[in-house]
Amino acid sequence: MANSTGVGSVPPGASYTVTVRVLAPPHPALLSRLAQAVTSAGGVVIGMDLVEVAAAGTTVDLTLQAASEEHVAAVTKALESQSRVRHVSDRIFLYHLGGKIEVTPRVAVRTRQDLSLAYTPGVGRVASAIARRPADAWALTAKGTSVAIATDGSAVLGLGALGPLAALPVMEGKALIFKHFAGVNAYPICLDTHSTEALIDAVAAIAPGFGGINLEDIAAPACFEVEAQLQRRLDIPVFHDDQHGTAIVVMAAVLNACRLTARDLRDLHVVLVGCGAAGTAIAEALLDAGVPDLIVFDRGGALTEGPGSPPHHSRIAARSNPRRITTLRSALVGAHLFIGTALRGSVDPAWLADMAKRPVVFALANPDPEVFAEELAPDTVIATGRSDFPNQINNSLCFPGFFKGALSARASYVTPAMKQAATRAIAACVTDEELGLGVIVPSMFQPKVHEQVAAAVAEAWASEHPAPPADPATAFPTWTEPQ
Repeated sequence: MANSTGVGSVPPGASYTVTVRVLAPPHPALLSRLAQAVTSAGGVVIGMDLVEVAAAGTTVDLTLQAASEEHVAAVTKALESQSRVRHVSDRIFLYHLGGKIEVTPRVAVRTRQDLSLAYTPGVGRVASAIARRPADAWALTAKGTSVAIATDGSAVLGLGALGPLAALPVMEGKALIFKHFAGVNAYPICLDTHSTEALIDAVAAIAPGFGGINLEDIAAPACFEVEAQLQRRLDIPVFHDDQHGTAIVVMAAVLNACRLTARDLRDLHVVLVGCGAAGTAIAEALLDAGVPDLIVFDRGGALTEGPGSPPHHSRIAARSNPRRITTLRSALVGAHLFIGTALRGSVDPAWLADMAKRPVVFALANPDPEVFAEELAPDTVIATGRSDFPNQINNSLCFPGFFKGALSARASYVTPAMKQAATRAIAACVTDEELGLGVIVPSMFQPKVHEQVAAAVAEAWASEHPAPPADPATAFPTWTEPQ
């Protein structure tokens, strides 16, 4: 999708949304001229506001999307041919000013009496009660509604090892989603650690205050050990969202793509490129679901069980690629489903034309997917990880409801049944009437998605771990009659 501005193949998107304020001489066709200037430079106008009409000229705010910072500069230069650019506001940075979250009290503190209940001296009795019976913390503190979002910043989105401070706005975004969509209190815990062991120890040390741990943006292969070791050490759910949240939503999309294309999961020929945290979890979920022909590629080509292969690669290689195909191009011939969890450029879009009829393509690299819809056949079922395209496969469909359900069930770890239940719940939110090329996953803005995921996860835990009968002698006493 190259154009005269040299933008290249990446189209304009929400990541580069700016508002440009211009001052121009009055003219009946001014708005049309300004829009044409933006379009000619490859930008997309998404809003125009007439701010002021005065003798000195007409002030207009144009809100537009571009493909990069360089593209914003090119669009601004094009506007200068029609007007004087007074200011350019980057809406992304304005949105994040001051951060995106805050702590809100659940009780009022208006009087000394309130203070004595909320804090000293009254709180001392509650602290002593919890010391005697730690399980009371679930009822008497925010532990039962709280999740730690823990990261070391070693794999921030698709941007690499940016570090814990740069990871903070991403963790704030997740905390916002937790609260808005599921009512779960989530706290960004960005840890400046420099070894796998130190990260594990740090998360374990802060765990008592939380009912669950959401690991995030931790690079592979360390992420596998971090999750496994923490789940062994802690008695609360530990869930690496980049792995399992993504895999759950992908599997829900696969189920619905099969519904749409009249295919059976157990007959699929699948090609997956990118075997990091997300790719590994997706591959294992596909194999566990009975997909018979899965071929996985990473930077070094098709996965092998050789002595130099990472353990997670060897584990998947032992269960996949039954036809022993070695090249990506040959693997794509006749394939029903392509899944990309790598980066743009990892697959030639032309090779996808060799896939089976009505192919399914999940191009999940962010912010730029491996392939765009306009590069594919019209009958392709395509999904990406972007919120500005149809069929967004994003773990935000999973993690709010997943943790809400796990917390409500007081789950002590994550089970395969809980993940499978979440997958089915997400898939079921798309009705037969809604199912189509542009709708194989529901929108995260549908409240029923998070409610149904929470209910399914809680039920899955309860079915495997029936609660013992309540013992009145150990129930938390809200009042004791004087002796």
